[in-house]
Amino acid sequence: MMDMLKPYILTFIPVFVAVDAIGNIPIFISLAEKFSRPQKLKIIRDAVTTAAVVAMVFVAIGKWVFSLLGITIPDFQIAGGALLFVIAVRLLLPGAQKSALTVSHDKDMGVFPLGTPLITGPAVLTTALIMVDTYGVMATLVSLVLNMCFVWFTLARADGIMKVFGPSGIRAFSKIMYILLAAIAVMMIRHGITGAFLQ
Repeated sequence: MMDMLKPYILTFIPVFVAVDAIGNIPIFISLAEKFSRPQKLKIIRDAVTTAAVVAMVFVAIGKWVFSLLGITIPDFQIAGGALLFVIAVRLLLPGAQKSALTVSHDKDMGVFPLGTPLITGPAVLTTALIMVDTYGVMATLVSLVLNMCFVWFTLARADGIMKVFGPSGIRAFSKIMYILLAAIAVMMIRHGITGAFLQ
């Protein structure tokens, strides 16, 4: 039983770290503070739908695009890992937060910037494609769906979660996620170098 669940668990964790659902809560609250509860729920629905569709389309055609361009999986692991590491380091540094992306204050904010790039951004796309190659399409898609459900839940309960953890608690949790993201990036680069040069 555990052997059957292992690919799903090992796929869920990196995607969970990349999505950073908890870290997006303060941004969502600041963006949607002017809107009524029904409008907020519509924004959440648009955001989760956009994020899920973008991620799944990338999972479906990503490897085909790479094949067309002559890019190998080790190439992508090295480049993607380097990109993830840069993203993680930038997010860890003071003053380089996701909030820099939040320039939209209209009713389409569910699509941009919330759906993409805040929920499904380069980190999620890179991680998802690597997980497809490592654990398969099914495990990756299930992990994406579960993570998007978790995003919907956290955003729908954003005010309550913010009261429980507080701004400092949310920031601390996000910092831990960014450190894990950096570690995952290093792992991807290591696997890419192994696949490209040592096999």
